[in-house]
Amino acid sequence: QVQLVESGGGLVQTGGSLRLSCVVSGGLASMYHMAWFRQTPVKEREFVASISWNGGSTDYGDSVKGRFTISKDNAKNTLLLQMNSLKPEDTAVYFCAASQYYNSRDYNRYRYPGQGTQVTVSS
Repeated sequence: QVQLVESGGGLVQTGGSLRLSCVVSGGLASMYHMAWFRQTPVKEREFVASISWNGGSTDYGDSVKGRFTISKDNAKNTLLLQMNSLKPEDTAVYFCAASQYYNSRDYNRYRYPGQGTQVTVSS
């Protein structure tokens, strides 16, 4: 059974940076398209970024484009999200998900979502 475990969240000031990690167990990250989503109690789940199985294609939500970078370290079976120039509106629980078939912005195309890691950006 594939499991995804996120880490790297925390409290950071506006303009700061964080790097999130998502470790894949029970499967190979290199076999999956993967993505990051985020959610708050008052907002709908939001697409953040996605990457194809071989890392050759990436996509970003409009609100994070130019500030966040998604990547995969297949040797470590890990998905990464480098977040720079953070803003208070980036505050959310971030979680990763994987899909064998789709590189998509649609959460319903993915399986195996992790439990998430909290990112809080103070103003």
